[in-house]
Amino acid sequence: VQLVESGGGLVQAGESLTLSCAVSGRAFGDYVMGWFRQAPGKEREFVAGINRDGGRTSYAESLKGRCTISRDNAKNTVLLQMNSLKPVDTAVYYCAAGLRPLSVVVVTDAAEYDEWGEGTQVTVSS
Repeated sequence: VQLVESGGGLVQAGESLTLSCAVSGRAFGDYVMGWFRQAPGKEREFVAGINRDGGRTSYAESLKGRCTISRDNAKNTVLLQMNSLKPVDTAVYYCAAGLRPLSVVVVTDAAEYDEWGEGTQVTVSS
């Protein structure tokens, strides 16, 4: 399976951005999906996750209320909409896919994901 992120860029603090991840190569609906980010000098951290049918989501506390993850299983895409962006949100954002049973809700541990995109840079200026 291949994951390709898009939508990153340079925005000012307070603005919004929507990241997109296009998935190809295998039945998209078999995967739980997640977004992670990594800032310079920091470890990769969980941002948001969504289960296979899109009915359950989970968010990092630092972003709860400011972002929304969604998926379209017909279009093989997962979105991350981020609002009220802050300079501390500056990072490379990665899309991840985990092949998991339908019973698995949301995966927050990066080690549990099987496939990763190459990332898209988000820079928030003050």
